[in-house]
Amino acid sequence: MDVRFMGSVASATVLAVALAACATTTPQSGASFFVTSKGGGKGADFGGLEGADKHCQALAAAAGLGDRTWRAYLSTQAAGSAPAVNAKDRIGTGPWRNAKGVVIATGVGELHGDNNLTKQTALTEKGTVVNGRGDTPNQHDVLTGTQPNGTAFPPGDDKTCGNWTKSGSEGSAIVGHIDRTGLPTSPIAEATSWNSSHASKGCSDAGLVSTGGAGLLYCFAAK
Repeated sequence: MDVRFMGSVASATVLAVALAACATTTPQSGASFFVTSKGGGKGADFGGLEGADKHCQALAAAAGLGDRTWRAYLSTQAAGSAPAVNAKDRIGTGPWRNAKGVVIATGVGELHGDNNLTKQTALTEKGTVVNGRGDTPNQHDVLTGTQPNGTAFPPGDDKTCGNWTKSGSEGSAIVGHIDRTGLPTSPIAEATSWNSSHASKGCSDAGLVSTGGAGLLYCFAAK
């Protein structure tokens, strides 16, 4: 066989492998949004916002995305002398892309308006789809503690599981639906809301599971 032909075949094979590798890794290396592939292990208790951010950062690092500053999309309610914190103010300015390179939203306004968040695009840091309504188990609830416009709830009724420090039966947290679907009897605005659908049943892992969740978070690259 012609040595030059063999060399051409070898070169083509190497090029094909390299292109395939780039197709697999390049989009993920630029990811700036993901849904956590797992909860923190203590229900809605992440040790506050700092602990939730660390959870996002740790999962991002494990997926090769640790070179960015990651923030959990969570609000906190005003308590004592501590002011409320709005989820929308914690996540940077965008645009945000998932692990496959698909744009979720170009900015904060679009994120809280006509965004591109669906079951197929709201991927984990690993690039996998999260179970939604109709899957077993259903895990479409994502913790947010946030109003539809990305701002915190006023003080009073607990909407954040004690500002993300509770893991028992007391308290509750507002969740969004990752797949933008809910019970047929639910108001359409709640069923399809990615960030403010309904309250959880308590703050424990068992309570979150009972309403269709797994203690998952939305994570955004703020820088």
